Amino acid sequence: MEPHPNAFSSMLRTRSILPQPLLALSTRILSSSPSTSSSETRICYSSINPKSSFNNRSLFSDSHSLQTMTIKCFSNSGSTNAIEISESDSVVDSLVVVSFYKFADFPDHAVLRVPLKQLCQELRVSGGIILAPEGINGSLCGTRQSVEKVLAFIQSDERLKGLRRIESPVSPEEEAIHHGHNDGHSSSSPLAAGEDVPFRWDHVRVKVKKEIVTLGMPTISPIERVGKYVGPKEWNSLISDPDTVVIDVRNNYETRIGKFKGAVDPCTISFREFPSWVEERFKLMRTDAEYPKADVNHSDQSAEKETESTKQQLPRIAMYCTGGIRCEKASSLLLSQGFKEVYHLEGGILKYLEEIPEKQSLWEGECFVFDKRVSVEHGLAQGNFKLCYGCKQPVSDADMESPEYEYGVSCPYCFAQKSEEEKERARARQKQFQRWGIIGGPDKGRRLKQESDVASSNQNQLSESI
Repeated sequence: MEPHPNAFSSMLRTRSILPQPLLALSTRILSSSPSTSSSETRICYSSINPKSSFNNRSLFSDSHSLQTMTIKCFSNSGSTNAIEISESDSVVDSLVVVSFYKFADFPDHAVLRVPLKQLCQELRVSGGIILAPEGINGSLCGTRQSVEKVLAFIQSDERLKGLRRIESPVSPEEEAIHHGHNDGHSSSSPLAAGEDVPFRWDHVRVKVKKEIVTLGMPTISPIERVGKYVGPKEWNSLISDPDTVVIDVRNNYETRIGKFKGAVDPCTISFREFPSWVEERFKLMRTDAEYPKADVNHSDQSAEKETESTKQQLPRIAMYCTGGIRCEKASSLLLSQGFKEVYHLEGGILKYLEEIPEKQSLWEGECFVFDKRVSVEHGLAQGNFKLCYGCKQPVSDADMESPEYEYGVSCPYCFAQKSEEEKERARARQKQFQRWGIIGGPDKGRRLKQESDVASSNQNQLSESI
């Protein structure tokens, strides 16, 4: 999430780097009428791709209002949805974090990137969004009004309507940091530990990728089929059944700080490893527990019967993840592997922690989240874990007492994997933040002037003054 730029300067910067074959941006400032005290800005987006559902989108000032700018989003059908952006939105309001996703057939996804990023910047909404041919996935932070306007803009496309979303409050401490440091630079903020922190109050990233959640198996599509959704209130009963195998679909750094009672931990480092784990786990279970070793000379017909019998013996599966998106793909994968009963927690752990009282809960520990909160507890209250900015893993107070922990550099989980060269680079980066508040200092992104350039500049100034 990057610093909140002036809206107009942000547009000019974006225009200079915009891929012209994909999207054209035209900007003009209209002088105010005698009765107005502010100028009006019109931004027109048009895509060369005639099939895009984001063609002819425009941001413009409503002529009948002095303090309102309206965004009109045109869908394929030609219908319009109006989103009003009022100057009153700049008034300090409580922040909210909304995570959302939607699997959809979205081949022209890249067209949405520039207008979506610009809208987030203008509304000072921060976070991260991924666009891919299979849909959209993101997490945003901002005032409720601003976040809702961004989500309305996204859902103006018929294919993206009905986003699955989880909402979380922001702690008063984090709000104080945000409102007190609009440039995003604060010694008390995780910004001081690295520019690539997963979530920052002052920055929005909109990325175009092959998948909105990376499994690495193009044939697995939640658009075609997924498991059965189970709400938080029915979840306890399902996972308490001894015939149900409960699987945590998340990675090892997430499961380390919390999981459901009795859940199987695949101990994966990334979601890409999950298909291999499924194959190994259930193949071993079938071979060792259910079937004797087959004769090497058995016929193909008997092999087919054995395979069919194996599918019938596969257990009932209940899986969960942070917000539900990984379970969509994981459940689709298991169904393709022959599993008949596949269930997943609707809304993920976050929805469960929001709705289920702690006394009735089967959740143990805290839930890792991919934003500045790091972890949350029941009621989605901010947890006790911090982030190691060397490896982006959660660390406890005890971990930070370890001699292997160095703020902004390493922790007990990454110390041995990092070379001394990597640690020195991390220390240099940390020093830059401590001194300047940004990586690279105030001249980041600019060509540093050579001594000869400085001398020439000084000479020119002297000549002009004479």
